[in-house]
Parts: sequence; C-alpha cells; structure tokens
Amino acid sequence: MATIKDIAQRAGVSIATVSRVLNYDPTLSVTDETRKKIYEAAEQLSYKKRSTRKNDTTTKIAVISWYTEKEELEDLYYLSIRYGIESRCETLGLKLQKYVYNELERIPFPNDLQGIIAVGKFSASQVQQLEEITENIIFVDFNPDDQKYDSVVVDFEQATKKIINYFIEHDHQKIGYIGGRESFKDQSSNITDLREITFHRYLKQKGRYEPSFVYIGNFSVEDGYRLMKKAIEDHRDNLPTAFFAGNDLIAIGCLRALLEANISVPDRVNIIGLNDISVSKYVFPPLTTLKVHTELMGETAVDLLMERITGRKVAKKVSIATEFVKRKSSF
Repeated sequence: MATIKDIAQRAGVSIATVSRVLNYDPTLSVTDETRKKIYEAAEQLSYKKRSTRKNDTTTKIAVISWYTEKEELEDLYYLSIRYGIESRCETLGLKLQKYVYNELERIPFPNDLQGIIAVGKFSASQVQQLEEITENIIFVDFNPDDQKYDSVVVDFEQATKKIINYFIEHDHQKIGYIGGRESFKDQSSNITDLREITFHRYLKQKGRYEPSFVYIGNFSVEDGYRLMKKAIEDHRDNLPTAFFAGNDLIAIGCLRALLEANISVPDRVNIIGLNDISVSKYVFPPLTTLKVHTELMGETAVDLLMERITGRKVAKKVSIATEFVKRKSSF
C-alpha cells in the first residue's frame, strides 16, 4: 500500500507538504502546480487515506446535474464532467450523492451535506434553492456570480477566436456558424451563449461577417443536419468554405448533410467542432475540433469544493483551456 512518503518522493516535495495538501490544510501556501503533482502522484500510486479516530466522519457532498441520465447519454459532455467528479471523490474518499435538478426536494432538511457541485446551467431561483441547502456551492460550466460563487468554466470566447483565427490563417473569406441556444430548465429565460456572441463580434472586427451565414437551433446532431441542409439550399454555390459548429454533435450532423449533398469535406467545406467527444475521431471524415478537458473540469470542481469546506472564503473562478485537435474535416 502506498504511503505519504512514496507520494512525496514521486512528487519531489516534503512528506509534511504532502500530508498538509491531502488533508486540505487551509493555512498551507503552495502553488497549484505543486498541488497537482501531489494529487497526480497519489492517483498513480492508488493512495487511499487511512481513517483515524480524529476524522471518522466521511465528507458528504452532492452533485446536482441539470441533465437527466438520458440527456447525458445523448450529449456526453456533461456525462464526462460527472465522471471526473466521481473519480476525484473516489480518490479522496468522499461520499457522493447524485441528484438531477428537479430532485432537490429529495434532499432531507436539515441535511449533513457539506457542499454541492452544480453541473450545468441554473436559474436565479434554482441557485437560491441550492443556497438553502448549503453555502458551499461550486458551479461547473456556468457561473451566476463570479464575485460570490466558485466556478469551473471553459473560455468559449477564446475558443471561438481560436477557431476563427485558424480559418482566417487558411484564407477562408466566407465563414459560417451553426450553433445552438439553451434555456434554463424552469424556462425562466434563455441563456447567453458566448460562442454565438463572439462569432458575430469577432468576425465583424475582421471584416468577414455575413449574417446570412449564421444558423441557430439546438445543440444536437439533428439540428446540425437540418441547419446545414438549409445552408446548402440557401447559398448553393455561395456556400461558405468553412463552418464553426457550436459543438461536436452539431458538427456530426453537418458532416452527414454535406456528404448527402456530395459536397466534399474538406476540399469544398471545412468543418471544426468543439468538445472532442469520443466519437469525433470515428466519423467521416474524422472531425477537427477543440478539445474541452471535461473530466478535468469535474476533478477541479471537487478540489475547489474541498478548499471551500476547509475554510476558503474568497470566490475562485477556474478557466480550463481548450486544445486544438487537427483531423481531416479541415485543412
């Protein structure tokens, strides 16, 4: 069985530092890189904390998802985030309870939960419901107030610019966007999407914006297919030579529509998606995309929550970088 000494040797730090990091000592000042090395070493060595008389009570947290299990299976983005949460909780010996957004009444009151990880988009009234359960809340893929709450997010503004810059560098003059819009589950309002907003604003700055090249539906394979068919019908020979698809599901639908219309990808039209879900490498042609490190998002959320539980009061927002994955749907 691995020991703290083994972790210290692998991470290149002192035994005392390992002990204080793994026990979430709020007075310890170390860099995020050092913490990461220690956590990674602990995982690689399959380290399990021994229970002691001093701490017989297991930390109990809840993950509350705005997607049902059926919806997760249709869009693996949130499923992968939840896997990251579950994996980190198992490593740290935390007890995890799982709920969907409409199951909050199942949580007993008073309860012994020490924190919540809320995965997805939650309206103001839903956030208030969460606050009534516990003050320790971490939002993943959303932040209702970055001055008050911790969050783990993707910088969709930078991701969108990265894709547009790639198209411009490859001399595409006509660039289109096929995206989606979402609303809160309680239908209180629509949710602002930074991909769409950034696409409009940034392409205008670059002098290549054409509003008729923008199509908006839902973040689904079906709408990707439907909207690309409409774009083909609308523009025919004037069809953009490059499309940014708001996520990989949309991109996969776009590829099917282009294939049925005998429009060559990438010779005639380039497609770039976002997320890098597991099937992206198996479609035809394999999809170029920006990888979102979803499991890392989940793991990071657990680490932030433990910091909150052990005393941190100042809100922290962690932005996870994307990674360009070049395949064959673009030059």
